[in-house]
Amino acid sequence: MADDHLPIVETHKSTRSLRWCSEADTEAFAQKLASAPALSNAFIELRGDLGAGKTTFVRHLLRALGISGRIKSPTYAVVEPHEAPDGLQIFHFDFYRFADPREWDDAGFRDIFAGPGLKLAEWPDNAAGRTPIADLAIKIEAMTDDTRSVTLLANTARGSDLLARIAA
Repeated sequence: MADDHLPIVETHKSTRSLRWCSEADTEAFAQKLASAPALSNAFIELRGDLGAGKTTFVRHLLRALGISGRIKSPTYAVVEPHEAPDGLQIFHFDFYRFADPREWDDAGFRDIFAGPGLKLAEWPDNAAGRTPIADLAIKIEAMTDDTRSVTLLANTARGSDLLARIAA
């Protein structure tokens, strides 16, 4: 009887491994992900060393979502906002230059993360403890000049929906 008052905690952790053998594979993955309805309010972490292809992937994803014109890396600005033709708000973060996670608070990003829209964050560990749990974490590792090993980790129901869409 006492168990009737315990909260139900659901875990949605699942993983998938991929290999991108060319930039065309990266683009194809981005196009598939862009077609997932669950993407519209997702938070996606992008992990990988410098030069692994995080920003390249984001550019392909933004193009697949209808963003035209120049797509800049947010390395210096920390965040680049975009609006897709369908009105979807997209925020591309790069926390590489953060020396202290409290900089996230000082920058006012809590309001962005509390609102609607797609959030993409490179170098999320530099804002550790400030960002919410990512729906999907994408780790990109360079194997050769062109080949990438990619690990996808779904942490939430939304992330699991995204993985299911990618696998379809």
